[in-house]
Amino acid sequence: MLQPLMSATGAEFIAAESAQSGDITLRLGDAVVGAVRLPALHGALDRVIDSVERELGGKLNELSRDRKQLAIRMLDERGAFTLRRAVEDIADAMGVSRITVYNYLNALHR
Repeated sequence: MLQPLMSATGAEFIAAESAQSGDITLRLGDAVVGAVRLPALHGALDRVIDSVERELGGKLNELSRDRKQLAIRMLDERGAFTLRRAVEDIADAMGVSRITVYNYLNALHR
């Protein structure tokens, strides 16, 4: 049941006895049946880009202009642009300039 969420976020299931501080415990009634360990922030942008590519059915650089604009909206909604160097990295992944990414973002926020 949790697998789609864990795959999309890069999280992993941890046995109850191996849970550590910071893990999210899973309970069934009063019993701890396991835990979910979220991934480190390192690689977070790549994971967000991968999830958007899966949803849109193609690599960012292969998308049409309209689909690239949709990808920017999805990335923005998921907080991708709060990460350092996100605009540059996303522009590279899309095969567009940083100015193009900023234009798409500005159009969203008008």
